[in-house]
Amino acid sequence: MTFLPGDPSRPPRVAYAVGKRVGPAVVRNRVRRRLRAATWAHRAELRPGGAYLFGATPAAASVPFADIDAAMGQLLAGAGRP
Repeated sequence: MTFLPGDPSRPPRVAYAVGKRVGPAVVRNRVRRRLRAATWAHRAELRPGGAYLFGATPAAASVPFADIDAAMGQLLAGAGRP
């Protein structure tokens, strides 16, 4: 995850980077949907005005959603810290 702080009066922005190494389009789209679902579950932890970029490795295609959700919580808990 990459985080850039911004204007706190704006809502947070989120993007996902899921490259072709993850798999064919069907697999990449499923990984992207799972990342979006995990982000939605942790939406209260997103900092206003922040810009987030979440990347996925090929292992993300076979990891259970509970692991993705837990990793998302850990990443967002550390966002914005030096």
